[in-house]
Amino acid sequence: MAVRTIGVAVNGVTGRMGYRQHLVRSLLPLRDEGVRLQDGTVLKVEPVLVGRNADKLKEIAERHDLARWTTDLDSALADPSVEIYFDSQVTSRHVESITKALRAGKHVYTEKPVSDTVEQALELARLADSLSLRHGVVADKLYLPGIRKLKRLIDGGFFGRILSVRGEFGYWVFEGDWQPAQRPSWNYRAEDGGGIVSDMFCHWSYLLHDLFGRVEAVTAKAVTHIPTRWDEQNNAYEATADDAAYGIFEIANGVIAQINSSWCVRVRRDELVEFQVDGTEGSAVAGLRECFAQTRAVTPKPVWNPDLPVTHPFREQWQQVPDNEEFDNGFKVQWAEFLRHVYDGAPFPHDFRAGARGVALAAAGLQSSSEGRRVEIADV
Repeated sequence: MAVRTIGVAVNGVTGRMGYRQHLVRSLLPLRDEGVRLQDGTVLKVEPVLVGRNADKLKEIAERHDLARWTTDLDSALADPSVEIYFDSQVTSRHVESITKALRAGKHVYTEKPVSDTVEQALELARLADSLSLRHGVVADKLYLPGIRKLKRLIDGGFFGRILSVRGEFGYWVFEGDWQPAQRPSWNYRAEDGGGIVSDMFCHWSYLLHDLFGRVEAVTAKAVTHIPTRWDEQNNAYEATADDAAYGIFEIANGVIAQINSSWCVRVRRDELVEFQVDGTEGSAVAGLRECFAQTRAVTPKPVWNPDLPVTHPFREQWQQVPDNEEFDNGFKVQWAEFLRHVYDGAPFPHDFRAGARGVALAAAGLQSSSEGRRVEIADV
């Protein structure tokens, strides 16, 4: 059995997402397990840590027995053993670093949003294509067990004609004064690329597109519910970015999606994100891990009467969709798919152009909110 080891420059590994999901739960297991290619070769990855804080990089490298780390991106990209560049920095740093990586001849995989503007994302796609380099953007929500079960129902024709989607995402992110915030402070500063629209609408873009169809128009309201927060040094700062967004998304085949996204909401639902899909033949509710369904034939027939207590046990009238398979970490699964895309030419739809669709939807959502109107979205 042939084994091939390739270097992967991981930029932004000191951040929560870059460290937990991409390094610890994806790349380190793939370093040990490998990815089997079509010719039988087992591809193994060797992370090269890149960042700005030498002390943090050194500590992470020692903790996970990694030989290589650097604060010099150019030197990492000059290393011929490094064949893939991954970026999980703040969005404002993506374009410059990704451009450097492409010009250095590296395939690129990146966290979303891929860029601040649609044109930047498309320019990166054109540059990568002109250099015959592969490119991809993280689309982790599609790999959640609950969403994969929902996709199974869609592919099996369970819903009949799909009518609508209703999504609820979010949780209470503490302000940082009397309890530490669960998210970095830059998330709440627009000047640093923060904002829930730019963050979550990119997720809703690929989720809606891949499950239901292209989003053609959006009507949204973005707000900053909490005007003052406290940063990592316990200093108060003005929250200039939106921390909640309420959106209506019109999809090409007539499906209407309504999704609330908020870091200012307390959770009274089964999971931190839930989507209810209603169709002529059945409905389903999918979360991070679980999915419940109800067919047309067993749909109850409630009657509105506010003077009497509700007698229907509504939650008990749904059937749990079985796993029917083992679900690995979604970030790791998509990493393996991207590696097969690079080295086997396997299809990979989540490229920079798909990332540009997410940026376009976020931009349209912010425009809709600021102008108070419905905004149509051109295909990209």
